[in-house]
Amino acid sequence: MLRNKSFVKRTRKGNIVRTVKEHYLRDDISCGYESCKHSVCIGARAEAEEQGKTPIGDVHLAAPLSASPRDSVQWGPHYLVPDTNVFVNQIDILERPIINNVVVLSTVLDELRGLSMVVYNRVRAIVRDHERRWFVFSNEHHRDTFVDRATDESPNDRNDRAIRVAVQWLSKHLEAASIRPVMVTNDEDNLRKAAADGVTACRMEECLGVYTECPELLDMMGSVNITERSGTDPNWEGYAEYLSPVQIQAGVKSGTLAQGTLQIAPYNYLEGSIFAAFPDGKERRILVIGRKDMNRAIQGDKVAVQILPRSQWRKAPSAALVDEDEDAVPDVDTKTEAVQTTPSVPDTDKTNEGRARKRARVAGGKLTNSAATGAADEGAEGHEEPGEFVKPSDVEDDSLDGEPTGRVVGVIRRNWRSYCAFLDPNFAHKGTKASSAPVSVSVLAMDRRIPKIKIRTRQVDVLSGQRFVVAIDSWPKESRYPHGHFVRALGDAGDKATETEVLLLEHDVPFQPFTKNVRADLPPEGDKWLLDIDRDQVASGKRRDLRHIDVCSIDPPGCTDIDDALHAIRLPNGNFQVGVHIADVTNFVKPNTAMDKEAAHRSTTVYLVDRRIDMLPELLGTNLCSLMSNVDRLAFSCIWELDQDATIVNVTFYKSVIHSKASLTYEEAQTRIDDPSLNDSITNNIRDLNMLAKKLRKRRMDAGALTLSSPEVRFRLENDSQDPVDVEMKALKETNALVEEFMLLANTSVAAKIYEHFPDSAMLRRHPEPPAQNFDNLQHALKPLDIQLETGSSLALAQSLDRAVLASDPYFNNLLRILTTRCMMQAQYFCSGSCTPEEFRHYGLATGIYTHFTSPIRRYADVMVHRLLHASIDRDAVYGSELTDKIKMNEQCDVLNHRHRMAQQASRSSVELYTNLFFKGKTVEETGYVTQILQNGFGVLIPSYGIEGVVYTAARDAASPSVMEYEQEAHALISHDKASEIRLFQRVRVVLQVDDKPVSANVSSMRRKLSLRLVEPVIAGLSIEVSELEALRAAKKARAASADEDRKIVEMVAKHPEKIQTI
Repeated sequence: MLRNKSFVKRTRKGNIVRTVKEHYLRDDISCGYESCKHSVCIGARAEAEEQGKTPIGDVHLAAPLSASPRDSVQWGPHYLVPDTNVFVNQIDILERPIINNVVVLSTVLDELRGLSMVVYNRVRAIVRDHERRWFVFSNEHHRDTFVDRATDESPNDRNDRAIRVAVQWLSKHLEAASIRPVMVTNDEDNLRKAAADGVTACRMEECLGVYTECPELLDMMGSVNITERSGTDPNWEGYAEYLSPVQIQAGVKSGTLAQGTLQIAPYNYLEGSIFAAFPDGKERRILVIGRKDMNRAIQGDKVAVQILPRSQWRKAPSAALVDEDEDAVPDVDTKTEAVQTTPSVPDTDKTNEGRARKRARVAGGKLTNSAATGAADEGAEGHEEPGEFVKPSDVEDDSLDGEPTGRVVGVIRRNWRSYCAFLDPNFAHKGTKASSAPVSVSVLAMDRRIPKIKIRTRQVDVLSGQRFVVAIDSWPKESRYPHGHFVRALGDAGDKATETEVLLLEHDVPFQPFTKNVRADLPPEGDKWLLDIDRDQVASGKRRDLRHIDVCSIDPPGCTDIDDALHAIRLPNGNFQVGVHIADVTNFVKPNTAMDKEAAHRSTTVYLVDRRIDMLPELLGTNLCSLMSNVDRLAFSCIWELDQDATIVNVTFYKSVIHSKASLTYEEAQTRIDDPSLNDSITNNIRDLNMLAKKLRKRRMDAGALTLSSPEVRFRLENDSQDPVDVEMKALKETNALVEEFMLLANTSVAAKIYEHFPDSAMLRRHPEPPAQNFDNLQHALKPLDIQLETGSSLALAQSLDRAVLASDPYFNNLLRILTTRCMMQAQYFCSGSCTPEEFRHYGLATGIYTHFTSPIRRYADVMVHRLLHASIDRDAVYGSELTDKIKMNEQCDVLNHRHRMAQQASRSSVELYTNLFFKGKTVEETGYVTQILQNGFGVLIPSYGIEGVVYTAARDAASPSVMEYEQEAHALISHDKASEIRLFQRVRVVLQVDDKPVSANVSSMRRKLSLRLVEPVIAGLSIEVSELEALRAAKKARAASADEDRKIVEMVAKHPEKIQTI
């Protein structure tokens, strides 16, 4: 049956056109019930089997709905038919494996596609999991269930009616099987109409009541209205209203508003910032301080910001507010401002006028009557501030007014996700734990940049002492904190496996095992796969045979996913042929397959201390693609002819097959270079590569490439328990630089090639130039040392870093490079068609164009670049829109940038976790260097361990005064008696301990923190007491003596086992 659907739309030119679409209605659509006796349903199952869709286990693909679904007293055997809002609001519940035998109507799917692609994809993923027995019923194409939109009927009402009609039809169709379809909705109007139509319907809460074995499902109900706990916020005035989308768009377009992604400071959850593009083309930071100015925006939200008057710009650094309980902070929205005043002055002026006075003191100006009046108006209007708001075009670098601050006036795109959390210990200690009725509680996200979240739960007693996952549902302007719901429990706090899962979830790292669909794309031969010269196009010449060349790989010890190998050959003309051979992952990972989509989703391999989360299945990553020695492997080769000065004469690219002669570690390769008695072919090749690499490096340095630094550590783990038994700094050798230089050369050469052939859609990588203001604090700290960083260009910066040496401290230059690294912008993937060629530049590498080609086993960006390069060199290559569609390429770049950033943070969090495990029960006294000046403390880097922490100059609570004051001119902390000071780069002695004690009203009692306490310089009220220090040193000495005695006993047993009696 054919029907026509017509609608009108406006074109880009403003013309009104009518569009007519044909809509086919059928009467041969199956109901999905596996034992249905209707001839149409029998025929559908038979046709599916003829097409090869055979049952998987006992589940028929064309009819997965069970003949024996869940039985209840109220409805008997039944199937669930949720409406659209249930899917949107309760998808976390519906994903639980216990929720099966669900009918998904095509009406609902169509609505989900328009409302939320995230939820739509999650529903589709459940449908593909045949064990869940979910079925998509195409009611929009069924002759008996399709409904026309009535006159004056809204699209939403029409869709609700379509759902009711479909449930009605299913009820009659399944009547003989005594199975009842139950519509699930929380729409009161829909429930009323369902009752009038005789359709069985229920609310979500009634539906979950059937699952008595899983009472936690009720806690997972989303969009629950949670009222404020009485007495919590007696003076809370609420947040300001957001501007409308139209107003935001107009404000951004007119230049009165700035937009960017809100990033919360790691040391201060009340300080956020955005990097916004200004009219002069530069990116600058705008601070957003306090909950009021953040205005319900959280970490990662894309926001519109109005720049505040210059009198409110910040001139002092932030305070460390990592462990404070927000409810214990007297004036939480001005906490950051308050700590910028003299610490010894009590913060008792809580009036609006008092807030204005604090702002004036922070800005270093005088309070005017207009300022006080403006502040008084603030409480009534919510938008009024003293002074004039500043347009982005009026902001200039090096302003004497301080750093620009702003407030959020609208959220352009939310970045809400699921958060790992624990029960607020302040609530848990109140004694009311066990209850059958839901209780409103506050939970603290493990990521302290996220505000408290209010949920309702019936399992307070179970959740106490556990990690669990929650999701945010809403944040009304009347509520101080967002509202959310419980999702699932993870395990006991402090358990190593639980904490590792937490850090993976917190950093959005996909870590579930590869699905059957993904594994189905692996070569059927498995690990028995061998080179076939016909299949792999060696015989036809499409792939070159390089197995006769002495190729070797150089990698870290224990590396099994070997991406790259190298060779060097001296040519008759005195030049060198140098080859970089990269694993040909694209031979096994074809576009748009399940494996390719999974790799694109994961985007990168994530390296933790105790494990690796692979981007590709292990068979490929550590076997078939890995360029191991003594086996034939497929590669993508980049071959140069270089002269004696390492200048490129020519470069070619082609697919190849290699046979690596040696898989070396950096140390083994370095030994070959240094040992004059070794003169084999591989060793001589490595020496030639090293000689050329030094020349390439010098040329890069001369062009302005930066040599920066970051502290990296390596743990030695106990074999059985995987507990850390030793920690050390990673040592870099000459061969590290050798490999790095040729990887950089390959990436640069490939970038130029793919951009030549794909000028609008090449995947490249750029590193923006950092704004001069990023270096302000560093420049301040260097002034007393008579050192000046030249930041006009990367070459000037590199040269000034080379000159920045202190004879009295050899570590100073390395420390300066570490801090300079933190002033840099983040490098990012981008599509060439989205930027001008001038913006392609990689600032840190001082190259005009760059990409990633050399690590396709662990980076999906490299997989895309391999496909682009293959299409560039092979006229017969077949490729799709994934290589030419600029929009798709940009979207993939966004995913890559996000995953790359999250992988880095997950690795750091893993190091932090194992650092805390290593120092548990230990007391270590070490030398450190001051790396950050805060209002109430200072950051210290411990070079011997490569770890950082904060020494607090005040107790970590809201009322305690600081022992030291911040001096703006010197960018230093000065003691009250002016006798002691703490400056950036200063050498200090600290004691490291794992703090197991509750701090800040027990807010951190669920976290084991590394605590630093000052030993030297000796500052009254701050440094550790002499008696306590002596006790700690004596205890350490006793432990060392005991360990030495144990070692002697072990040695004696090993030498004289015959003297040991059996006990």
